[in-house]
Formats: sequence, C-alpha cells, structure tokens
Amino acid sequence: MNLLLDTHALAWWVLDDARLSVTARNLVADPSNRVVASAVSAFEMATKHRLGKWPDVGAFVAEFGAAVAAEGFGVMAVTADHAVLAGSLAGEPPEAGGERGPGACDVGGTGVVVAP
Repeated sequence: MNLLLDTHALAWWVLDDARLSVTARNLVADPSNRVVASAVSAFEMATKHRLGKWPDVGAFVAEFGAAVAAEGFGVMAVTADHAVLAGSLAGEPPEAGGERGPGACDVGGTGVVVAP
C-alpha cells in the first residue's frame, strides 16, 4: 500500500509522539507499505517552528531530508500541477463529500492517506 503522511503524522512518527494513533503507527511500521512525506511538510514545520508555534520539531526540520530518509520514507516533491490541483479542490475530507484524488482514501483521523 502507498501511504502519504500528513505533517503531524510524520512529525509524531519521527518524534515517537503518543498522539500518533495505533492504527497509523501500525500502517507506517508495516514494511510492505511504501511511506512518503510531502515536501510541503518541511515548509509547514519550518514555518511553525520559526514562529514559535511548534518548538518540538526544530531538530527534525533542520535535518528533514536526512531524517525522512533514515526512516526509509520517500519525499514527494510538489510540482506546479500539484499546487494548481490542490488549490482547486474543495478541501473537504471524503466523508464530507470532498476528494483526495482518484482512488485515495483517508484512514479516519490518522493523518495517513492511502493512495493507489
């Protein structure tokens, strides 16, 4: 299965934070799953850290690429096409009638999106 971690799920995994659900933790730990993080997560964490809103991620974000690679995760680059598509979506989760993309589904409240 292909898994895309949202920013909090990624940080909570790397920081071994108890706020990451057991379901998400099991999905990420499963070696048969391919796990990726978005480059946008680096931007979001760096910005929140700089503003003093998320001090816990300072060391992680300073070594984002190496830390993500050490976990065995890939990093999904964001292209202009991705940005345009994301900006055009309603932004509502599937259970509220929104779209995550063809065949993708959110694992209810885990911060993990399963993608085809």
